[in-house]
Amino acid sequence: MVSRLRSCAPVIRFCQKLNRVKTLEDDMMETSLKRCLTTVDLTLLGIGGMVGSGLYVLTGTVAKETAGPAVVISFLLAGLASLLAAFCYAEFGARVPKTGSAYMFTYISVGEIWAFLIGWNVILEYMIGGAAVARAWSGYLDSIFNHTIKNFTETHIVSWNVPFIAHYPDLLAAGILLVATVFVSFGARVSSWLNHVFSAVSMVVILFILIFGFVLAKPVNWSMEEGGFAPYGMSGILAGTATCFYAFVGFDVIAASSEETKDPQKAIPIATAVSLGLATGAYILVSTVLTLMVPWHTLDPESALSDAFYRRGYSWAGFIVAIGSICAMNTVLLSNLFSLPRIVYAMAEDGLFFQVFARVHPVTKVPVIAIVVFGILMAILALIFDLEALVQFLSIGTLLAYTFVAASVIVLRFQPNKPSSSPSATQPPASQPSSPAQDSGELKEYESFSEKLQLVEMQKKAKERREPGQLRPVFDPYLKFLNAFEPGEVVTISVVSMVVCAICMCIILVFGTNQLQLPLWSVCLLAVLCGTGYLLSLFFIWVHEQQHIIKTFQVPLVPLIPGLSILMNVFLMLKLSAMTWIRFSVWLLVGLLVYFGYGIWHSKENLREPKPHSVAARYVVLPSGSLVETVQTVQPDPQEGTGLGEGSKEEKATR
Repeated sequence: MVSRLRSCAPVIRFCQKLNRVKTLEDDMMETSLKRCLTTVDLTLLGIGGMVGSGLYVLTGTVAKETAGPAVVISFLLAGLASLLAAFCYAEFGARVPKTGSAYMFTYISVGEIWAFLIGWNVILEYMIGGAAVARAWSGYLDSIFNHTIKNFTETHIVSWNVPFIAHYPDLLAAGILLVATVFVSFGARVSSWLNHVFSAVSMVVILFILIFGFVLAKPVNWSMEEGGFAPYGMSGILAGTATCFYAFVGFDVIAASSEETKDPQKAIPIATAVSLGLATGAYILVSTVLTLMVPWHTLDPESALSDAFYRRGYSWAGFIVAIGSICAMNTVLLSNLFSLPRIVYAMAEDGLFFQVFARVHPVTKVPVIAIVVFGILMAILALIFDLEALVQFLSIGTLLAYTFVAASVIVLRFQPNKPSSSPSATQPPASQPSSPAQDSGELKEYESFSEKLQLVEMQKKAKERREPGQLRPVFDPYLKFLNAFEPGEVVTISVVSMVVCAICMCIILVFGTNQLQLPLWSVCLLAVLCGTGYLLSLFFIWVHEQQHIIKTFQVPLVPLIPGLSILMNVFLMLKLSAMTWIRFSVWLLVGLLVYFGYGIWHSKENLREPKPHSVAARYVVLPSGSLVETVQTVQPDPQEGTGLGEGSKEEKATR
């Protein structure tokens, strides 16, 4: 048994390395970046990240092929579902005003390797997303000029016929990315100003579409003569919701900008709520106008809005719609180019990625090397590759990040308070309630009976108050066995159990009757069992004390809202194709090679760990049968290179 204990020690230490969490500074407002962004800047960044080409393309596609006019309900449900994830991002962004978004949130609460993998996937998500939008921007502009650019490139430059490679190099897409990279490298203020211009034009065009569209609206297009409001039924609405959900993925740019925000505690929650509300409203209203202008089954998925105006006899309005579409795509490009280098910078700053990307320009106060390198890589992707097959890959990275952020909110909310040398800027230490007599430093004579009752009640509450992560006093008589665990330990186990139950339940619901070929009764039974485990996990989390005395925004109804977000994200991930999961697995393997080859050795948390001393251990079996382990740290004898000196510290553990 002694030899087994010794052989397990390196494995335990290695696992502890993988799951170590980031140590935050006492003053989290201190940064090498420039805090210059306001609430308005963040709101427009969020709107620019969400209201892009999807408003002009996705609305028509979902309306015609999936939900009909009920696409309005699909966008409403998708907006509410996105709000669950947005709440989690807002709490973390306000509480931990550091750049890195989902990567940073996972690092401070779950562990290092999980944070690296989330950051690794977010990097690819932004790269493919930016390149795909650039190609869409290029194709939309080229279509206005009857594909002159495409025809010229294929005829006079080069044309390919290789799988996963574009038929021709998209010079226009690569060029717009390089130009945007130059502007973003000038600093956060310049990027924000440019985003203001494009967002303003885009919002003016949206207002034009809404006003002019409602003037041309025909309620008969929602009548039964044209198929009714929900021709595909409830299943079509839910399928449309799953597709529309991806229109709202851009709000995480707000959390990624928290380290450059003047007042992140107030600005990030407000900007997240306002931008998500405005984006949801824009999608719902534009979908309403579109399906009222022309019958939903006659829509052109490629250019639904401009085609709708053209068919109503207002072809000139199509040019206005084209201008709005191009400006909206520009805001999405800026959002991707703004967020991506900051994720890379955060990982490099922590030592998990190559240190060169952590360098900040002394004048512009932005990670200029990360901006230039990844801007060029994004341009190469847009120039060469056919990204249509890879676009679905974006979904799995986003949903995985949402899942980890939601789990991180629960873990951090129930985490015991850690002593710090100085109070944090965002989380002041919990103060114990004191009586008026204690505050004044002298005894106070209570003249009324009500004051005496108040004093007794305050003393009772002070006695019953427990640390976060401990069982609530009211549940002591029923769940006393949970007090045997360390504070926060039951919550962590319950979060893992909740995620496992959510995965099993979603697998049964998605694959039960088809791929797994299970009978209906077994599908129902297994779904009920997994659902019961999921609800029990939520209950065991809820019965513990939370961190309540926090001045920043908090997600309401924890753990319910993060738990629902996890369930929804897992369900949507399992709806993705098998090829997407294969590509995702390959990218994860590449990320693990980078982490174990570089990140784990250069991590700042690794440098903070004390160097291990040589340890001598002796095991003594007492007459009672218990095993006593005496651990003695020893230092090398200065006179003998291989000799062992006398131990400096001794501690005993009875097993």
